[in-house]
Amino acid sequence: MNEEKQEQLWTKDFILITISNLLLFSTVQMQATTLPAYVKEAYHANDFVASLVITLFNICAILSRMYTGEAIKTKSSKLLAAIGLLIASLAMLGYYFSATIALLIFLRALFGIGFGLGSTTFATLVSNAVPPKRIGEGMGYFGLSVSLALALGPIAGITLLGEFGFATMVFAAIGMFVISLPLLFGTKTQPKPAPASPDQQIRGMRRYFDRKILLPTILNTIVAITYGGLMSFLVLYGREANLANVSWYFFCNAIAIVLVRPLSGKLFDRKGHIAVLPLGALFVFIGLMILSFTNNNFLLFTSAAFYGMGYGFLQPAIQAWMVKVVEPEQRGMANAVFLSTIDLGIGIGSLLLGAIVTYSNYSVMYRWSAVFMLLFLVIYFISYVKGKKAAKEQQVAA
Repeated sequence: MNEEKQEQLWTKDFILITISNLLLFSTVQMQATTLPAYVKEAYHANDFVASLVITLFNICAILSRMYTGEAIKTKSSKLLAAIGLLIASLAMLGYYFSATIALLIFLRALFGIGFGLGSTTFATLVSNAVPPKRIGEGMGYFGLSVSLALALGPIAGITLLGEFGFATMVFAAIGMFVISLPLLFGTKTQPKPAPASPDQQIRGMRRYFDRKILLPTILNTIVAITYGGLMSFLVLYGREANLANVSWYFFCNAIAIVLVRPLSGKLFDRKGHIAVLPLGALFVFIGLMILSFTNNNFLLFTSAAFYGMGYGFLQPAIQAWMVKVVEPEQRGMANAVFLSTIDLGIGIGSLLLGAIVTYSNYSVMYRWSAVFMLLFLVIYFISYVKGKKAAKEQQVAA
């Protein structure tokens, strides 16, 4: 009976932390899809300046994750998460009083610091709450909270901004953080892992990165670049193309992600990344190309379905790949890098694609975004062929 209890996945702690993570990522998605459009209207900024509100947020989230990954070893994860939520809440409150674009960009940077603290510590807390024998299953379900946020956040943000205004959207997001705090402190304090012996400790830069995950890191960044273009400019593109239901793109996208995630994991476990990544990249490419020609809701939702299927294939497989190739004590580092490269890619995508649209239009920009997935395939297949060749040479030498 005790053994069954120890292997239980859906505990109170697991559920509360997963809900808290859903609320956190929903607020991020609410802002990411609405702030660029708001900045253009309220501050009369161009697309490049509007993209800075996404880019600087992601840069600060990455830097915050680097600190958090080390701080978790000696400090309370719950306390760090609470501090992150408080910082993010104060930053959003500042949006309401911001009179200049410079101040708003600064507050977005502050929000990125809070998000980096919160998202990293939630992942740590939930990994402590999941039974070791069910870690893959548990983290998979935990990851669905992010997928649901991709569906609910943009719809909530776009609806609140359009129907009730910017202030209502901001205070609704703050309210979600207020709900998260009691949920967080309703969990039990997780015991700290025993400190590693001197021989087991990872020293130097390997604490933050290992070259064995270089390839999946590059590929994950490329995928995130394309998503940065969706988060930053899809609402503006919808207005340009006279699409009334653009917020539902994110809903269709997220549903497709949720549906294919289990299949992606099974394919990866049975056949490896070669069975998942090329197919996923092709779906993302098709989705972006359809989007670039979209002028009606049918094409919009078709694009969302293809992009969602591709994204759902790619990201779980890349994360599993990164965790699989490192030492057990480096898995925390691998997950931190995985999350950080998403932030990095979204930031690069927002900035780079924002520069492209400044000199062209949104249709052309999304075609350039699709080109990144061709680059993804070229890099992947070159590396895969080289890896196979190196493995054969080692077998011959042995």
